Amino acid sequence: MVSTNYAPEHAGIGPYATQIAEHWASSGHDTHVLAGMPHYPAWSLEPEYKGALRRTERRAGVTVHRRAHTVPAHQTAVKRALFEGSILLHGAVAPPRMPRPHAVMAQMPSLAGGVLAARLAARWKVPFVPVVQDLMGAAAAQSGISGGDKAAALAGRAEAYALKRAALVGVIHETFVDRVVGMGVDPQRIRVVPNWSHVPGPTKPRGETRHHLGWAPDQTVVLHSGNMGLKQGLEVLVGAARLDPRVRFVLMGDGSQRAALAALAADVPNLEIIPPAADGEFPDILAAADVLAVTQHAAVLDMSVPSKLTSYFQAGRPVVASVAAQGGTAQEVERSGAGVLVPPEDPEALLGAVRALAEDPEGADALGAAGPVHVAAHLSREAGLARIDALIDEALGGPQS
Repeated sequence: MVSTNYAPEHAGIGPYATQIAEHWASSGHDTHVLAGMPHYPAWSLEPEYKGALRRTERRAGVTVHRRAHTVPAHQTAVKRALFEGSILLHGAVAPPRMPRPHAVMAQMPSLAGGVLAARLAARWKVPFVPVVQDLMGAAAAQSGISGGDKAAALAGRAEAYALKRAALVGVIHETFVDRVVGMGVDPQRIRVVPNWSHVPGPTKPRGETRHHLGWAPDQTVVLHSGNMGLKQGLEVLVGAARLDPRVRFVLMGDGSQRAALAALAADVPNLEIIPPAADGEFPDILAAADVLAVTQHAAVLDMSVPSKLTSYFQAGRPVVASVAAQGGTAQEVERSGAGVLVPPEDPEALLGAVRALAEDPEGADALGAAGPVHVAAHLSREAGLARIDALIDEALGGPQS
């Protein structure tokens, strides 16, 4: 597997890459991962990896080959290009020393990881199978980052280069299919392999966790967990918090926009920003909230399903999704029956949905209860890993040219 993000990273695609690789290793396969240095979502290198150029380590039976790369604390088109270029260059110059594999899988993004995996598979003459978690070309075009249009064109070409060389292409949601086809991929070679809930359900009483966090029993708490980047458009939560000081808004996580959000909310006493939770506490903190929020900028073409959403469903609390109605996130919320949709970048609409749920606790509990049911039926870890296994099995059994 080639995946820039890997354990100990606990957000984004890292947990999925990790669980796939560890699943293969536990099944008796000799599993290798070409990864970057841990840096996400803070976009800051983990202290124990500082100064390391290359490192090979064993994690849960998996051999992880790490290569150093740039880590831009602030996102610009140039810095992102340097990040991707450093991954590609270092991986190409120093590929993992390992026996010839039977197949190469890539988690995309990153762009460089997809290109690198395609080239390694060609060198070894084995099937290449990328799994599209997101498409950076579309994201760059909508990011608002200076130089985004040029970055989008370069990213789109890199994605097309990798995807057209795949034996099969996995996509995590059906909304990706048309765009992947538009890159020149035969639709007969595309398989939908949804992500799964990679965290367990809560174990502690909600009241106990709320007391520990300092959340009053009668206070409505809206929680957003995960990456704080440009794409998330978290300013809408700051705006909603300004409208009603009685509602507590909590942003839990890290990311390139954390400092900017903290500055924006400096005069908003009912909004707090807290660090990412430890893995053991994470499910209970999600379940302790009254409402779980997922947000995106209105300009974002939302094809993917944020990894946080499967964790939200597992927590058993209602979701308020401030996203485009035609996107993948909206479709998944509607499919689950576990939340409500509001227009993106509309603080009044978001706050109205939160108030409605607070005024109807039985209805809110019913929405929340639908989440774990949806996970058990469609998004279990076992089902997700079985889909990945089937994808690899099919690639190995089909044409390998």
